[in-house]
Amino acid sequence: MASTVPMSSLGLARMPLLAELSQRRLDALAAQCTWRRFEPGQVIVSHHAVGGDVHLIVDGRVRIHVYGADGREVLFTQVHEGSIVGDFAAVDGGLRTTDAHASTRVLSASLSSAEFKQLLREEPLVEERYVRYLVGLVRSLTDRVIELSTLAVQNRIRAEVLRQAHAVAAADSDFARLEPAPRHADLAAQVGTTREQVTRELSALTRQGLLQKTERGLMVTNMQRLEELLRGETERPEFSASRERRTPSHGERDSPR
Repeated sequence: MASTVPMSSLGLARMPLLAELSQRRLDALAAQCTWRRFEPGQVIVSHHAVGGDVHLIVDGRVRIHVYGADGREVLFTQVHEGSIVGDFAAVDGGLRTTDAHASTRVLSASLSSAEFKQLLREEPLVEERYVRYLVGLVRSLTDRVIELSTLAVQNRIRAEVLRQAHAVAAADSDFARLEPAPRHADLAAQVGTTREQVTRELSALTRQGLLQKTERGLMVTNMQRLEELLRGETERPEFSASRERRTPSHGERDSPR
């Protein structure tokens, strides 16, 4: 069970959604929130549950996922501090759409559905940012649907690595450090394949010098070249050979889905 912790407006001030709110408003909002600490593995939000609390993630990382009828996990993303969890049910009054578990120790400041909607009404800038966040989410999910429908698994893995690299890369940089390195099982759950397939493809990219293991994670050394490979502009024999050696499993196939 999550433990309660003292409130603090400092964590809220670092959230992009709440940036530029006055200190007085942040203090009032902090007092309004319920502050909880979740340990790794604890449930924050349950799929299909009733309830509309919105969790402002002040610290830690949260796993957003569901399990299919066959028990196979579908991993949507892992969100970090500054993100929000559980807002869909708060806005439309429906059931929870996903599970959310703490991947690390998580500090959450939660608002009820009514309190969250009141915040959006009273703070137009926050409302605008929230709308932009929703539009960005729709764009991202659209990209993923297109990838699942049109790309073979090899390119789905490349696309996911690139997506994570772009999320952390500095402006105008052609490399990115993924720290910690993404787990192969997580990448597989995100792109709809197996851990073994992810391992083979990441090994191929490492042999090409596009990925490099570091002490703390994984470095994408040439994002532009990886994008070209994704578009099929610089296909190398090593990748073709890797594709020919694949052993389909769990419904995986070479043709685009």
